[in-house]
Amino acid sequence: VAMVPDGLVLLTSLSFIVGVVALARRQALAKELASVELLARVDVLCLDKTGTITTGEISFAGLEPLGGSSEQDAASALGALAAADPSPNPTLAAIAAAHGDPGWQVDDALPFSSARKWASATFEGHGLHHLGAPDILLPDDDEISARVTVHAGEGRRVLALTRSDAVGDSDPGSLPAERHPVALVLLEDTVKPDVREILGYFVEQGLELKVISGDHPATVAAVARRAGVPDAETGIDARTLPGDPNELADMVDGHAVFGRVTPHQKRAMVEALQSLGHTVAMTGDGVNDVLALKDADMGIAMGSGSEATRAVAQLVLLDDRFGTLPRVLDEGRRVINNIERVANLFITKAAYAILLTALIGLLGAPFPFLPKQLTLIGTFSIGVPGFFLALAPDTSLVRKGFLPRVLRFSLPTGVAAAIATFVCYESVRAGEATLAEARTTATMTLLALGLVILLSISRPLRRWKLGLALAMGCSYVLVMVLETGRDFFELDSPPTAAWVISAVCVAVGGIAIAMAPRLTDRSVR
Repeated sequence: VAMVPDGLVLLTSLSFIVGVVALARRQALAKELASVELLARVDVLCLDKTGTITTGEISFAGLEPLGGSSEQDAASALGALAAADPSPNPTLAAIAAAHGDPGWQVDDALPFSSARKWASATFEGHGLHHLGAPDILLPDDDEISARVTVHAGEGRRVLALTRSDAVGDSDPGSLPAERHPVALVLLEDTVKPDVREILGYFVEQGLELKVISGDHPATVAAVARRAGVPDAETGIDARTLPGDPNELADMVDGHAVFGRVTPHQKRAMVEALQSLGHTVAMTGDGVNDVLALKDADMGIAMGSGSEATRAVAQLVLLDDRFGTLPRVLDEGRRVINNIERVANLFITKAAYAILLTALIGLLGAPFPFLPKQLTLIGTFSIGVPGFFLALAPDTSLVRKGFLPRVLRFSLPTGVAAAIATFVCYESVRAGEATLAEARTTATMTLLALGLVILLSISRPLRRWKLGLALAMGCSYVLVMVLETGRDFFELDSPPTAAWVISAVCVAVGGIAIAMAPRLTDRSVR
């Protein structure tokens, strides 16, 4: 019974469940228990621009008057154009939010068309105005073209506003020959207000950020810079990426921003990062993100995203709050770090139980514990403390090598506890003590060493951890003091010599236990 780390399964599951419930309270739906700790292991976070970094809405960024026009005239014309369309698209809606209706009388209006790439409206006393793509509406002018290029390079969407005094020919879908530039209209994606702080937190925690989007590389890079993504000075056009997986891996690992990325390229980029040993998380909300979300180590979907993305993701942010991710990271770290502590306790117990059994079997001596006494030791040095440790807050960085690290701690520590307990038991049994007294001494010794192990894995020590170990020790003292406790666990008060032997063995064994993790860590370095 002592060899089986049975409580480890229970406390591991409990820790996961508590993490899932904590995330659910923050509107984050974890599809699997393991989803809680996946993000804590992630070292590369791939972000889709729209819906993740940005709100998906367009905002007005400014006006640049042209041709001697005033900013007031340009603003009035924009407000009138936006008011002239009864069902404005997102672009006109953003303009309308920034400029009120000046009250111009509309004689005729033509809504925006992606085929024409412009919209128009004729106003009584103010002429015909067009709003659309600069390369369609503006005349060939090197200076204006240079300004358009500068704004586009800064990630802004640029529209041109022109005016014509004559309507032109009878076809409202044709452009009049004479068009006077009025202004450049600057628009930009709306970055979520808390995204800079959140991404900064991830960078501080050692995560690499990759922004992967289907938009123009310059636009993506500008948004990434506004969001605080490191190394986002320029964006890579995904159409220039190599097809060879090794070359693609080097390219993706060396840059932070990618534009014009197709869905299949997103998937290939995730696989390329994984081939370099990275643990990759991918965020997204559209159908074009499904392949990458599915193949990432952890897919994170927005609740307002497509049904397909929510279906394949391991984690769904139901309220679209990107700010929930740091909490997910903290929960994952708490789970992993606490499970490692609990695993140290239970694997140590298995190690000293196996070695004690082997030593007793070789010598043919009576086993040093009764089943009740093993229950007493397991409860006060492992079970109850393990429960509190499994639920304790711990957001320290997760290190690789979980299993080797547990074994490096548990095996030497278990050996030290087993040898100290065995020497104590045999020394007391060789004297005048009875078998019951020798077993009681062994129980006291192993329980005391178990509390030393508890303190050793609880570093850095906090008041509540010291209080936990003290409470467990006092609980055993209470069992020894109460006659009912001694009778139930079949404990007999040992002679004075046994107490001295036990104290010496606990001191020597405790020093060995305290030194064992440091020695193994030094050997690994």
